[in-house]
Amino acid sequence: MTTASGISQVAVDRFVAAERERFLSCNPKSVALAERARHSLYGGVPMHWMADWSTPVPLFVERAKGARFFDVDGHEYVDFCLGDTGTMFGHSPDPVARALAEQAGNGLTTMLPGEDAVVCGELLAQRFGLPYWQVTATATDSNRYVLRWARAITQRKTLLVFDGCYHGTVDDVMVRHRDGQTVHRSGLVGQAYDLTEHSRAIPFNDVEALEAALAQGDVCALLCEPAMTNIGMVLPDPGFMQKCRELTRKYGSLLIIDETHTISTDIGGCTRLWGLEPDFFVVGKPIAGGVPCGIFGCSAEMATAMTRARQRASEESHGHGHSGMGTTLSANALAMHCMRANLEQVMTQAAYDHMLPLAARLAEGFRQLIGKHELNWSVTELGARCEFQFCATPPRTGAEAEAAFHDELQMALHLYLINRGILITPFHNMTLCCPSTTAADVDRLIATLDQALTELLAIPGARE
Repeated sequence: MTTASGISQVAVDRFVAAERERFLSCNPKSVALAERARHSLYGGVPMHWMADWSTPVPLFVERAKGARFFDVDGHEYVDFCLGDTGTMFGHSPDPVARALAEQAGNGLTTMLPGEDAVVCGELLAQRFGLPYWQVTATATDSNRYVLRWARAITQRKTLLVFDGCYHGTVDDVMVRHRDGQTVHRSGLVGQAYDLTEHSRAIPFNDVEALEAALAQGDVCALLCEPAMTNIGMVLPDPGFMQKCRELTRKYGSLLIIDETHTISTDIGGCTRLWGLEPDFFVVGKPIAGGVPCGIFGCSAEMATAMTRARQRASEESHGHGHSGMGTTLSANALAMHCMRANLEQVMTQAAYDHMLPLAARLAEGFRQLIGKHELNWSVTELGARCEFQFCATPPRTGAEAEAAFHDELQMALHLYLINRGILITPFHNMTLCCPSTTAADVDRLIATLDQALTELLAIPGARE
């Protein structure tokens, strides 16, 4: 049987079997740790999805720096995953490492602000163009809190998202679009109430569906990435994001832009690059250089509306209650000091000037490989990240991106790369370049993937 990727399942199975044997033979310490871990960690890992990589047992890391990490068996890897954007500017950047050491002896969390908070607010406003900011522990928290604000401000309950979106683990976004209806995301564990009552999912790049959803008059906000990145990369059609802004304003809904992944596009994100003018703006993962931290910004109009919403809630509760937002560790002193260092010294224009051309070089290398091996695949490129996808043309919707998935082939190629010291983002074929990535690293990834495809396609019946 030949899959949609153009490569037979039999060939993929033979290919991956040899790579699994190679991994187990070359990584005895990881194998031993995996056996030890299964007695104390659920699934043998501290978070269950860490067992979902392509390796037959988890790959245990010893240390990481810049664009590289080392496993417990002493192997060195070039890292194009970078913590799935969490370390977008490289592992342990020197300024952030110094900030960690500086703050370690000066208090980690106090529930009170310091000067770092003021400086960070000023830097964020300057960079992203929104005047007011709040700091959370993760982007999930930021999205959850912004959704509360949107519902309080508009006095509407329904959240609108795009099918295949990624906004962390906010309950309200765990929906998909199927046959014209909003349904629960498959595999959702322990969901106690019907998310479709107050969440609506529509296809990305579908202006007609967007207007129809907003025209119902019950949507508090459209929460979206300016380009989809988790279902496989999906870029907006020309003018689509501007249409999102136009239509949300027309129908009285707010626009929330989540740039937790797309911040790799530009120092001001797609928001500044494309002039998106959101009501709220969210970033998480990389904003503090890998230290857990999230932020959200808002316009002056939203800040005024937030104050009115708080006053209304206070009056309704007779002055007592809880906003439902904030955790004790939000905006802790350690995170604030690291975010300041990251914004001032790491997340710079010079960093982007280094990253973006390398990603373009990598994307072009992928295209040449696809042509060389006569594969009906495509490449999607956005700033410092790119992805090769098992479809002839880049997908326009989450459903199209998902239809191009071939999990077994993807995992086989990933395992081949890992066995030769290269890591790319799991679950799809996305790569990210950081300030420590070199042209030689990019060329090595291209050459190794070329070798993988050559070996795979040489298996008898691979193209049958």
